[in-house]
Amino acid sequence: MYPVPVAGVRELLVTSGSTMAAAEVARQMSEGARNLSLSGHVGFDSMPDQLVNKSVCQGFCFNILCVGETGLGKSTLMDTLFNTRFEGDPAVHNQPGVHIKSNNYELQESNVRLKLSIVNSMGFGDQINKEESYKSIVEFIDAQFEAYLQEELKIKRTLHNYHDSRIHVCLYFIAPTGHSLKSLDLVTMKKLDSKVNIIPIIAKADSISKNELQKFKIKIMSELVSNGVQIYQFPTDDETVAEINGTMNAHLPFAVVGSTEEIKIGNKMMKARQYPWGTVQVENENHCDFVKLREMLIRVNMEDLREQTHTRHYELYRRCKLEEMGFKDTDPDNKPFSLQETYEAKRNEFLGELQKKEEEMRQMFVMRVKEKESELKEAEKELHDKFDRLKKLHQDEKKKLEDKKKSLDDEINAFKQRKTAAELLQSQAQQSGSQQTLKREKERKNFF
Repeated sequence: MYPVPVAGVRELLVTSGSTMAAAEVARQMSEGARNLSLSGHVGFDSMPDQLVNKSVCQGFCFNILCVGETGLGKSTLMDTLFNTRFEGDPAVHNQPGVHIKSNNYELQESNVRLKLSIVNSMGFGDQINKEESYKSIVEFIDAQFEAYLQEELKIKRTLHNYHDSRIHVCLYFIAPTGHSLKSLDLVTMKKLDSKVNIIPIIAKADSISKNELQKFKIKIMSELVSNGVQIYQFPTDDETVAEINGTMNAHLPFAVVGSTEEIKIGNKMMKARQYPWGTVQVENENHCDFVKLREMLIRVNMEDLREQTHTRHYELYRRCKLEEMGFKDTDPDNKPFSLQETYEAKRNEFLGELQKKEEEMRQMFVMRVKEKESELKEAEKELHDKFDRLKKLHQDEKKKLEDKKKSLDDEINAFKQRKTAAELLQSQAQQSGSQQTLKREKERKNFF
């Protein structure tokens, strides 16, 4: 393979007419580069120092998500990890669902500043119906990815001072039952393993014996593997940390004990938990795995957790989102896509769908109007029929009343005629009676 001169890169890409990517050309250049020895000091060996100074000046951020049931000591473990007492409102666990609460802190150790975010899932596992307990957590993680993606897609970006709220690690607290993982634990970790680096830990490990604890660890790992749950594996590609990370991968999940109380043991003050039967030292590796967790999480692999979040989980979310928006890297002919063409095509597609929906809405509106008109016509017809029925009924009732009135008038006239005839007969009878009386009196007078 022949070296490609820097000045000939553009000419090679233009004149060859091939589809060779710029990365391939750069690879050929690097493989064909010649090693030269410098005759004196130049100064580019200070690049690592420049990067360190710049990073120290800007500070670092680290975001931890704590997931686990109520009462497993999540807040206590955070206080123990960072050797401080984080101030915050006490958690309320009487809510109907899972509530995500994020607290931001600024820590400084030597001259290094750390912006720490501790996200707690309050109420996780407290409900009777736990089917949707993981949804609030997944939605929160996606919301942080979406916020970063929106910042990335802006015309004027400010990523250099953007507060990165993406979750870098999820500490999943497992109850020390000693038997097996709960269905809620398996379902939640399965939903989260493609979105965040999961480190499972057994909380309050001092509540079970060492033999039970070892069997519990083996049981947990076998269940995670059989259910296809991908937890975070400490990287072994870096030679400087390959040995310790490989050893620590075999200790997962870590069995930890947290405590901020210091007890005098011998001549030293140590963080420990005092029990009637003895003392559990937090930083004693014979008692628990707290030191291993702190070493792996903070002192050795913090930067790898941040890098894995960006290069693996965020890139997966970004790729899915951009594919949903219609963006692709290459077309069927393996030619790179133009952002403008993709945007125009997506815009035309959106306008076409909008016009289609508008036409569907117009047709639906016309159909609804016709249906309403038919309903109104039907109602109007029913009203007319009802009016005709009532009118006919009224006419029949009126005719009946008129006939009844006529019959009553006839009865009244007949009654008056009978009354007149009766009065006439009565007067005639009275007259005839008075005449007979006068005749009898006259005859009596003539008799005497």
